[in-house]
Amino acid sequence: MFALPVPIEDLLLAFSPLFSRPVWHHAQLLMLGAILTRGKRTVTSALRAVGLARERHFTNYHRVLNRAVWCTWFAAKVLLGLLVALLPAEAPLQVLVDETIERRNGDRIKTKGVFRDAVRSSRNKVVHCYGLRWVAMMLLVSVPWSRRPWALPFFTVQAPSQKTCQKLGKRYKSVIDRVCFALRLLRRWFPDRTFILTGDGAYAVIELIRSCRSFPNPVTLVARFRWNAALYDPPPPPIPGKRGRKPLKGKRQPSLKERLVDPSTV
Repeated sequence: MFALPVPIEDLLLAFSPLFSRPVWHHAQLLMLGAILTRGKRTVTSALRAVGLARERHFTNYHRVLNRAVWCTWFAAKVLLGLLVALLPAEAPLQVLVDETIERRNGDRIKTKGVFRDAVRSSRNKVVHCYGLRWVAMMLLVSVPWSRRPWALPFFTVQAPSQKTCQKLGKRYKSVIDRVCFALRLLRRWFPDRTFILTGDGAYAVIELIRSCRSFPNPVTLVARFRWNAALYDPPPPPIPGKRGRKPLKGKRQPSLKERLVDPSTV
């Protein structure tokens, strides 16, 4: 076993309750190898970086990720706690959310699907690719060696497509469903902190807005919105004795262009 620097060893010890003793031994080597690896951080590259390229029982290190039983939510909680400690006590927690596609096309990858490739696509051409879709949540932290804050990921979950879930016989959960579930966990872990959730236009949906407003301490959502969106007030309460269909929306609100030029807009 390699001797780790004391600061790194203290950080890694925070994750030791997640694993059993044999798995924790292998997990430490994988973490050290991930730190030393240049390029793709695979299990093989991590073993090669720590001098275990000729390890006969290399499958034990793969089993840390595909067979060993440990709670990823608890790992996310521990990692987020370490990241929050870098911020002032009263500072709001700025959480970023986004999706990424891991291009994989193996026959044994059961959860792969066909998704839009945001890197290769443009306004005039849409490119699709096989791969795994991951939803990542990151904490915005100011680091002393950079002028810009860094988005440090603390939670990543796979979001298969609906067709893939039907093929595997699993319940389908959309990306928004998984983000709403993650917000409930964040509120449980830090009930008194102020959260600001930021995403692109894919997260400007009513379900996520309702989830952010449902907490006793609401979450502020910042997302890209459609310029020509039509906004309405909530439907008025039903009038007793009035027959007919209940209204689904209330009075039309001013457009975004009108709000922009209105001096009373906050």
